Amino acid sequence: MTDHDAASDEDWVARNRSARKWTRRELAGRALWSLGALAFRFSPRPLWGWRRWLLRRFGARVGAQVHVFPTVRIAIPWNLDLHDFCAVGDGAILYSLGPITIGARATVSQYAHLCAGSHDWRDPTMPLLKPPITIGRDAWICADAFVGPGVSVGDGAILGARAVATRPVPAQEIHAGNPARRIGRRD
Repeated sequence: MTDHDAASDEDWVARNRSARKWTRRELAGRALWSLGALAFRFSPRPLWGWRRWLLRRFGARVGAQVHVFPTVRIAIPWNLDLHDFCAVGDGAILYSLGPITIGARATVSQYAHLCAGSHDWRDPTMPLLKPPITIGRDAWICADAFVGPGVSVGDGAILGARAVATRPVPAQEIHAGNPARRIGRRD
């Protein structure tokens, strides 16, 4: 690598780090949420209503009887749309830089990771991307599974334990493995 190449790399890094990825309002909201997240995290497990109320105060759209466990890590609550009767289990990560929608009666099991944020590696400045994730009605994201940016999991689909979904999972299909592949179908 020449000195010129190193200088340009440093310039790209500097431009990425100085780029505004968030509005001032979003930055203020994230700072406030860091305090709200403490109240969320330390709430007793059966206080589902308290956590629904708190998420709504921070802009999340939360349906009836949604169960989000207190150990769930949520990046940006106003990017969440949690439909009626869905559940998010212990230790799950909702990295909601972009929108995350979890359909009615869907389950996101313990330690699953929904990652609605990444960087465009094709651009030398590596700009932040915030592609949405959609989990359909009656879908099940099993323990430790990973759902990547921009992925949709269809209605009634199952993503097996520790599976890695980087492509859509069609409705009613069962996918498992890394990368996740179709292994069956739900009737």
